Amino acid sequence: MKTNEESRDEAIHASKRKLISKTYLRNTWYVAMWSEELVRGELVTRTILNEPLVFFRTEDGSVAALSDRCAHRSAPLSMGKVLPGDRVQCPYHGLEFGAEGKCVHNPHGDGKIVATNRVRSFPVAEKHRLVWVWTGDRQPDASAIPDFSVLDTDDEFAITKRDRIMVHANYELVTDNLLDLSHTSYLHDGILGNLEMVDAEMSIKHEGDTIVVGRASKNSSMPGMFKSLLPGFERVDKWNTIRWTAPSNLLLRSGVVEPGGAPESGTGYYGIHLLTPETDSSTHYHFAAVRWNILTRGDEVNLEIREKLGVTRRFAFADQDAPVIEAQQRRIEGANERVDPVLLSIDAGPVRYKRILQRLIQEESAPLREAIRPSEMPQVAK
Repeated sequence: MKTNEESRDEAIHASKRKLISKTYLRNTWYVAMWSEELVRGELVTRTILNEPLVFFRTEDGSVAALSDRCAHRSAPLSMGKVLPGDRVQCPYHGLEFGAEGKCVHNPHGDGKIVATNRVRSFPVAEKHRLVWVWTGDRQPDASAIPDFSVLDTDDEFAITKRDRIMVHANYELVTDNLLDLSHTSYLHDGILGNLEMVDAEMSIKHEGDTIVVGRASKNSSMPGMFKSLLPGFERVDKWNTIRWTAPSNLLLRSGVVEPGGAPESGTGYYGIHLLTPETDSSTHYHFAAVRWNILTRGDEVNLEIREKLGVTRRFAFADQDAPVIEAQQRRIEGANERVDPVLLSIDAGPVRYKRILQRLIQEESAPLREAIRPSEMPQVAK
């Protein structure tokens, strides 16, 4: 007999829901950039959820974010400059805007500033070496920033380069890829996985509105990227667990141990995957890795491992994952008719996170739908 969850999963497929969503969860935090990417005195622009934003540091070192569109004629403020007093000057006509978005200087005519001469400002937070931006209209909830405290380590040999790429595909396709851990046996064969791991034991569980997917292989040949982490072993027990937190933030815990060994006596890394929609067909992809239970000895050895780990993971994402995901995007956009994906057992994670994400989006938009519902018209007597 099918479980309730299996029945719901099939219902999602049977209802022919869209493969790629064109709507977003807005009252939430998205990663804008790594903190180190925003230098005081400079303007950095990012398009997030189809909205161009400009970020800068104020004189006290905190971060401000404004709509990257001057209130006068929509010139990009990011082409201007930061002035003393936490002001951004438009490059076109010199209007200046404060960190809260209000125009604070008009160099033209009598200098009058009307109430509409302002741009939208966005709440920003810095946590876990990242700049987060709140894109909704509700009061921001700092406690809703997901836990990526593994990034707060001071061990310089444990953490790789804090990196990012642009994937020219919808963020849901990238999320699907990450929550389907089985693809490592094919797309990353010899690096992150191998064919011996195709039949790995799979697990999935809910933790509130969070999904955790796991895969474990016993006595398998060591994937290439792990050989330097646990030298001296040709065969290992290997496992991955990956946590999805809405809307698109994922934390992987990957490990290897000698066959039959206790998992915590092994070693591995945390993989950080932070996805921010740029547009409906492009995604900012921020990533890094943090090693746990480092067993190798020597600064020179661990420095070399750190660099290799960062380079190898970037290759896996930019040169192996991205081309396939971007090709998916092109096929979906070019299809003459809707094609619903055939579901496999490995799709349990992607199916369930989509269910949670769509529920959160629907709950968020429900008050708006209620507000714009047309009132009942009185009947007209004939």
